[in-house]
Amino acid sequence: MTRLPGPLPRLLAAAVIHAGLAACNGSPPAAEVEATPVRVAAAYTGPALPAIATNGVVAAKDEMRLSFKLGGIVRRIAVQEGERVRRGQRLAEIELTEVDAQVEQAAQLAAKAQRDLERGERLYADQVISLEQLQDLRTQATVAAAQAAGARFNRSHSMIVAPDDGVVLRRLVEEREFVPAGQTVLVVSGADRGFVVRAALADREIVQVKLGDPAGIRMDAFPGRVLRGTVSEVSRAADGGSGLFPVEVRIEDDGVRFASGLVAKLSIVPAAARTASLTWVPIAAIVEGDGDRASVFVVRDGRALRREVEVAFIAIDGVALAGGLEAGETVVTDGALYLADKDPVTIVKEAAQAAGGTPIPTRG
Repeated sequence: MTRLPGPLPRLLAAAVIHAGLAACNGSPPAAEVEATPVRVAAAYTGPALPAIATNGVVAAKDEMRLSFKLGGIVRRIAVQEGERVRRGQRLAEIELTEVDAQVEQAAQLAAKAQRDLERGERLYADQVISLEQLQDLRTQATVAAAQAAGARFNRSHSMIVAPDDGVVLRRLVEEREFVPAGQTVLVVSGADRGFVVRAALADREIVQVKLGDPAGIRMDAFPGRVLRGTVSEVSRAADGGSGLFPVEVRIEDDGVRFASGLVAKLSIVPAAARTASLTWVPIAAIVEGDGDRASVFVVRDGRALRREVEVAFIAIDGVALAGGLEAGETVVTDGALYLADKDPVTIVKEAAQAAGGTPIPTRG
């Protein structure tokens, strides 16, 4: 039989003893926890009161409802919706047969009254009529002249003329329709004074709003974009039908093509909310919540540290905290739900690379 070299049995024995000791001490040492990719954001300072949220409708600031002064049959409408018009351009007119007849009748009555007055002046000079009769003739002549002037004025308003350069927003009647006096025929806007959002607030909200308060404007027509606005009008009388108080927010952003009738979501920051401040974080940074208590993960030295915070209120674009976090501290947003206290993290710039994110293809 061939013998093994002397040292080999001793080495095998040592290995067996070492394995036995490791088994007695428990499982082998755990591997290092892999860093979780996350996206982060800095806590920031924001208003101490929630913004006032409401819905409104976009309209041109100088939107005008044009109508005829007299009722009648629409003879002609020279423009269509969306058409640009020039100041002084004739937009619509009614049939003038009856109007012209009224103008002619008033003119003839005024001429007759004037002739009667001239005859009365001569008769009074010859002492044929009294002073009272002469004064009556003067009154009749004055009244007839005023009626003639009124008839001519009505005729001049039997057509609709563009008061300024603008765009036809709505055409509410068609040719050959009968319209009563004062009924809106065309709605025209000008672009000189821009666009506004018209909305209405409840009594508990209107008392907080002042002229010049900033507002954020969101529209489905411009997804993902927040437009800047400023409160330009605040009514101090409630609408009789709804009981709400009308407000108007001027849209500050230039270069955006708006259209009257777009639905807008307003977020008005009242002056009272700007007198004090709180620490704000993105909504995605909140991982747990129970009443006014919640948790966030603060990144420090490459690790995510769980921090208890106190929630003041939740807004559309963030969460205001009453305590537990200071402005400027870095908190985890994307990937926070996959973390435990003191887990190592890797900060990435793209949200889709964070834990739980949806991968997106990258350009080569």
